[in-house]
Amino acid sequence: MRIGVLTGGGDVPGLNAAIRAVARRSFIYGYEVRAIKNGWAGLVEGNIVPLTRSMVSGILHVGGTILGASRVNPFRDKAVVRVSLENFREFGLDAIVAIGGEDTLGVATRFYEEHQMPVVGVPKTMDNDVIGTDYCIGFDTAVTTVTDALDKLHTTASAHHRAIVVEVMGRHAGWVAIIGGLAGGADYIFTPEVEGSLKDVCEHLKNRWRQGSTFSIIVVSEGAKIREIEYSEEELGDKDEFGHVRLDRRGLGETVAREIERRTGFESRCVVLGHLQRGGSPTVFDRVLATRLGVYAIELVKEGKFGYMAALQGNKVVPFPLKEATSGIKTVDVELYELAQTFF
Repeated sequence: MRIGVLTGGGDVPGLNAAIRAVARRSFIYGYEVRAIKNGWAGLVEGNIVPLTRSMVSGILHVGGTILGASRVNPFRDKAVVRVSLENFREFGLDAIVAIGGEDTLGVATRFYEEHQMPVVGVPKTMDNDVIGTDYCIGFDTAVTTVTDALDKLHTTASAHHRAIVVEVMGRHAGWVAIIGGLAGGADYIFTPEVEGSLKDVCEHLKNRWRQGSTFSIIVVSEGAKIREIEYSEEELGDKDEFGHVRLDRRGLGETVAREIERRTGFESRCVVLGHLQRGGSPTVFDRVLATRLGVYAIELVKEGKFGYMAALQGNKVVPFPLKEATSGIKTVDVELYELAQTFF
């Protein structure tokens, strides 16, 4: 059996651990493995090469992805889909393991549902917003980075009696903001799930100052909804092939910091963590999660259980239908947001 493996979308720590696990389990079964370079672009372009044991040696702890990644969507054009299917056959692939988030897995779902391509998914995204799995590869490392940043910012905010707004990633779901904010002791959190208000946060900061807390840390998800701040996606430039704009161009954190200073008189600063959240070595949790999911993906291939992804539910790795996994976005539970509000 010849198995192709790809990593699509944004990179996260833990991808190489997953690639390694897919390859090593495959080799045990005597399968050949092919590296599909740069996500689905590799299948479109025929950029597919053998993946050897030496290539996956020593990469467990390394961030990024040795396969490369892209946001190419084959379904943007019927001719591109046709070429992708031809390349699947031409390179003698028997199955593809697609490691990615909602967009990458969405493409895998369509290939399986519409063209019966034998695919298996592995959920990866620092946003942690894939339905059916409790954790996605990269999330734990991202929130660990956010927590570490908040720990550092607390000391400088305290020293200068400032409000510091920390902008984190999260387009449709606020998992990074909520979990990172909870662990890092944030004093207020804005997320995409719950519409926030500048009036409310400013009143909260004033109350803190009156009670003797002369500094504050505010976490803002880049996709957060804030009542007094409107924006148009057209203002943010071109969309990618999956219809997403670059939310960093929105400058939400800087806007919130500026408004807090204007409305309260408290000196404010903004820190945009950006790609720091998806860089560096994976945490212990992400290394083990990626390893378990990668190995399980090959078990699904071995069993001929295509159209599924390997999912972590509780402490068990189980099969979960790709069609259901890509039917929407897993957003933050209201109960978790209310827990965070306890500390606002």
